[in-house]
Amino acid sequence: MPIINKTLEITTQPGINIHNITPQIQEFIDSTNIKNGQVLVFSRHTTTALAINENEVRLLEDVKVFLQKLAPETDKYLHNDLHLRDVPEDEPINAHSHLMAMMLTTSEVIPIVEGKLALGIWQSVLFFELDGARKRTVFLQISGE
Repeated sequence: MPIINKTLEITTQPGINIHNITPQIQEFIDSTNIKNGQVLVFSRHTTTALAINENEVRLLEDVKVFLQKLAPETDKYLHNDLHLRDVPEDEPINAHSHLMAMMLTTSEVIPIVEGKLALGIWQSVLFFELDGARKRTVFLQISGE
Protein backbone atom coordinates (compact mmCIF):
# COMPACT_ATOMS: atom_id res chain seq x y z
CA MET A 1 0.00 0.00 0.00
CA PRO A 2 1.57 3.30 -1.04
CA ILE A 3 2.04 6.17 1.41
CA ILE A 4 2.30 9.70 -0.01
CA ASN A 5 3.28 12.78 2.02
CA LYS A 6 2.79 16.50 1.49
CA THR A 7 3.15 19.65 3.58
CA LEU A 8 0.66 22.49 3.24
CA GLU A 9 1.83 25.99 4.06
CA ILE A 10 -0.71 28.40 5.53
CA THR A 11 -0.08 32.10 6.11
CA THR A 12 -2.09 33.22 9.11
CA GLN A 13 -3.22 36.50 10.63
CA PRO A 14 -2.87 37.65 14.26
CA GLY A 15 -5.19 36.21 16.89
CA ILE A 16 -7.68 33.43 16.29
CA ASN A 17 -8.33 32.75 12.63
CA ILE A 18 -9.84 29.70 11.03
CA HIS A 19 -8.93 28.36 7.58
CA ASN A 20 -10.92 25.84 5.57
CA ILE A 21 -8.20 23.52 4.21
CA THR A 22 -10.59 20.97 2.69
CA PRO A 23 -9.96 22.12 -0.91
CA GLN A 24 -6.15 21.79 -0.52
CA ILE A 25 -6.54 18.29 0.94
CA GLN A 26 -8.83 17.23 -1.89
CA GLU A 27 -6.38 18.69 -4.46
CA PHE A 28 -3.64 16.57 -2.91
CA ILE A 29 -5.81 13.45 -3.16
CA ASP A 30 -6.63 14.32 -6.78
CA SER A 31 -2.90 14.52 -7.57
CA THR A 32 -2.44 10.87 -6.54
CA ASN A 33 -3.76 7.56 -7.82
CA ILE A 34 -5.30 6.73 -4.42
CA LYS A 35 -9.00 5.93 -4.75
CA ASN A 36 -9.70 4.30 -1.38
CA GLY A 37 -7.80 4.73 1.85
CA GLN A 38 -7.33 7.53 4.31
CA VAL A 39 -5.61 10.85 4.78
CA LEU A 40 -3.94 11.93 8.00
CA VAL A 41 -4.01 15.69 8.57
CA PHE A 42 -1.56 16.81 11.27
CA SER A 43 -0.93 20.31 12.63
CA ARG A 44 2.77 20.81 13.38
CA HIS A 45 2.52 23.59 15.96
CA THR A 46 1.62 23.91 19.65
CA THR A 47 -0.59 26.97 19.17
CA THR A 48 -2.60 25.71 16.21
CA ALA A 49 -5.26 23.03 15.96
CA LEU A 50 -7.63 21.17 13.67
CA ALA A 51 -11.31 20.32 13.72
CA ILE A 52 -13.91 18.90 11.40
CA ASN A 53 -17.01 21.05 11.50
CA GLU A 54 -19.23 23.36 9.50
CA ASN A 55 -17.48 26.19 7.65
CA GLU A 56 -20.18 28.78 8.32
CA VAL A 57 -19.11 32.37 9.05
CA ARG A 58 -21.35 33.00 12.05
CA LEU A 59 -20.53 29.63 13.62
CA LEU A 60 -16.81 30.32 13.21
CA GLU A 61 -17.27 33.66 15.00
CA ASP A 62 -19.09 31.80 17.80
CA VAL A 63 -16.16 29.37 18.03
CA LYS A 64 -13.69 32.25 18.36
CA VAL A 65 -15.73 33.82 21.18
CA PHE A 66 -16.05 30.43 22.92
CA LEU A 67 -12.29 29.79 22.77
CA GLN A 68 -11.52 33.28 24.08
CA LYS A 69 -13.82 32.61 27.05
CA LEU A 70 -12.05 29.31 27.76
CA ALA A 71 -8.60 30.91 27.88
CA PRO A 72 -8.77 34.71 28.03
CA GLU A 73 -5.63 36.40 26.78
CA THR A 74 -5.69 38.81 29.72
CA ASP A 75 -5.65 36.12 32.44
CA LYS A 76 -2.48 35.46 34.45
CA TYR A 77 -0.49 32.43 33.20
CA LEU A 78 2.84 31.11 34.49
CA HIS A 79 3.97 30.37 30.94
CA ASN A 80 3.87 34.12 30.24
CA ASP A 81 6.50 34.90 32.89
CA LEU A 82 9.16 35.16 30.21
CA HIS A 83 11.72 36.61 32.62
CA LEU A 84 11.65 33.26 34.48
CA ARG A 85 12.20 31.16 31.36
CA ASP A 86 15.03 30.64 28.91
CA VAL A 87 13.36 31.89 25.72
CA PRO A 88 14.29 33.53 22.40
CA GLU A 89 14.09 37.33 22.26
CA ASP A 90 10.97 37.20 20.07
CA GLU A 91 9.06 34.76 22.34
CA PRO A 92 5.37 35.78 22.38
CA ILE A 93 3.09 36.01 25.40
CA ASN A 94 0.86 33.12 24.34
CA ALA A 95 -0.13 30.75 27.15
CA HIS A 96 -3.78 31.32 26.22
CA SER A 97 -3.04 30.05 22.70
CA HIS A 98 -1.47 26.84 24.02
CA LEU A 99 -4.46 26.23 26.28
CA MET A 100 -6.95 26.75 23.45
CA ALA A 101 -4.99 24.34 21.25
CA MET A 102 -5.20 21.67 23.96
CA MET A 103 -9.00 21.94 23.89
CA LEU A 104 -9.04 21.05 20.21
CA THR A 105 -6.91 18.43 18.43
CA THR A 106 -3.73 18.29 16.39
CA SER A 107 -4.76 15.61 13.92
CA GLU A 108 -7.66 14.15 11.99
CA VAL A 109 -7.88 10.96 9.92
CA ILE A 110 -10.43 11.11 7.11
CA PRO A 111 -11.49 8.21 4.89
CA ILE A 112 -11.02 8.48 1.14
CA VAL A 113 -13.72 6.75 -0.91
CA GLU A 114 -13.63 6.70 -4.71
CA GLY A 115 -10.99 9.45 -4.66
CA LYS A 116 -13.00 11.85 -2.49
CA LEU A 117 -12.91 12.83 1.17
CA ALA A 118 -15.73 10.95 2.89
CA LEU A 119 -16.93 14.03 4.79
CA GLY A 120 -20.56 14.72 5.61
CA ILE A 121 -22.43 17.29 3.58
CA TRP A 122 -21.70 20.17 5.98
CA GLN A 123 -18.27 19.04 7.17
CA SER A 124 -15.02 20.81 6.38
CA VAL A 125 -11.49 20.38 7.69
CA LEU A 126 -10.68 23.53 9.63
CA PHE A 127 -7.21 24.76 10.62
CA PHE A 128 -7.10 27.06 13.66
CA GLU A 129 -4.45 29.71 14.18
CA LEU A 130 -4.61 30.58 17.88
CA ASP A 131 -1.59 32.85 18.27
CA GLY A 132 0.21 35.20 15.90
CA ALA A 133 0.56 35.90 12.24
CA ARG A 134 3.15 33.62 10.62
CA LYS A 135 3.68 30.80 8.18
CA ARG A 136 2.34 27.50 9.50
CA THR A 137 2.57 23.97 8.16
CA VAL A 138 0.11 21.11 8.09
CA PHE A 139 1.43 17.64 7.29
CA LEU A 140 -0.72 15.40 5.07
CA GLN A 141 -0.19 11.68 4.62
CA ILE A 142 -2.32 9.54 2.30
CA SER A 143 -2.33 5.78 2.44
CA GLY A 144 -4.48 3.49 0.35
CA GLU A 145 -4.89 2.00 -3.07
